[in-house]
Amino acid sequence: MMADVAKLAGVSHQTVSRVLNGAPHVRPGTRDKVLAAIRELDYRPNSAARALVTRRSQTLGVVSFASTLYGPASMLDGIEQAARSAGYFVSVASLRSLDARSVQEAVDRLRDQGVEGVAVIAPQISAVGAVARLSSSVPVVAVGSGSRSRVPMVAVDNLTGAAAATRHLLDLGHGTVHHVAGPAGWLETQDRLDGWRRTLEEAGAPVPQVYSGDWSARSGYEAGRQIAADPEVTAVFCANDHMALGLLRALHEAGRPVPGEISVIGFDDIPESAYFTPPLTTVRQDFGELGRRALELLVEELAGVAHARSHVLVAPEMVLRRSTGPARRPA
Repeated sequence: MMADVAKLAGVSHQTVSRVLNGAPHVRPGTRDKVLAAIRELDYRPNSAARALVTRRSQTLGVVSFASTLYGPASMLDGIEQAARSAGYFVSVASLRSLDARSVQEAVDRLRDQGVEGVAVIAPQISAVGAVARLSSSVPVVAVGSGSRSRVPMVAVDNLTGAAAATRHLLDLGHGTVHHVAGPAGWLETQDRLDGWRRTLEEAGAPVPQVYSGDWSARSGYEAGRQIAADPEVTAVFCANDHMALGLLRALHEAGRPVPGEISVIGFDDIPESAYFTPPLTTVRQDFGELGRRALELLVEELAGVAHARSHVLVAPEMVLRRSTGPARRPA
C-alpha cells in the first residue's frame, strides 16, 4: 500500500503521491528515498483506483489489421512505442476484416475497457469508410489510411514516395519504368500506383502495363518471370520490398543481371533489404514518426484542439543502394 511506502521512506502519503505522478518540486533526495522504498516493497500503483479519482485511464485503444504484414505491424509498433513514451497504456484489438461492423464492435470493446481514444490502423479502402461511419464518444484517428481519408488521419505520403522512386529511375536514363503493384483495395496500392503513373505522364514517358501482386515475395517472383522474358524492360518499381525480393530471384534465374540489365527499386526499407543481392534501393517509411504523429493528433483530439492539422502526411525517404543504375546503352 502507499502508506507502507510512505512509512518506509519516512515521508508523507502526499509526497509519495507526488513522486508517483511525476510532480515537480520534490527534492531529489526525497524522490530517491521514495523510489527506493517502492522497489523494496515491489509496490504497484492501482491504475483502476487512480482512474476513478482522475477520470483518466491513461489508456489508448488500437484497432489493428493484418498485423503479420510489415507495414501494419510496424504502424502498430510505432503507435505503441510513442504511447509508452508519453505515459499511456495501449490496448489492442486485432481484426481479420475491416468492415464497418467489425470496426464498430472493436471500438465498442475498447470503450468498455475505458480507453480515452482509439487509433484505427486502416490501410484498406473499406476500413476508411468503416472509420468514417463510426459512432463513438471517444476520439478516433485513422493511421495509414492514405490521402483520401475523410477522418482525422496520419499516413506516410505514399504518392510522393512512389513519384520519387519513379523519378530516380527516369533520371538514370531509363525510357520508362514498369510497376509491380500491391493488391486491389489497399490505399497504399492506389497511392503508389498513382504516384508512379503521374510521374511517367509528366515526363512524357510511356505508361506500361501494371503487374499485380499481393505484397508477397511469391507474387513478385511470378511477376518477375514475365518481366524477365521482356527484353525491353530496363527498370522496375515494386510497391513493396518483399515483392522486389521475389523479382530479384526471378531475374537472377533468368540471367538478367541487376542493375546491369534491369534496375529494381522497392518501397518500405524492411530490415532485410540492405542484405538482398544486390542490396535494394528503396523508399523508407518512418514508422516511429508515424506513431508519434498519430499519438500527437489523438492527444489533440482528447484536448478538444481544433483540427487545423487533421490530415498529417509523413514524408518518406529515398535509400540508394546497388540495385539501381544507369540505363544500358544499345549495343
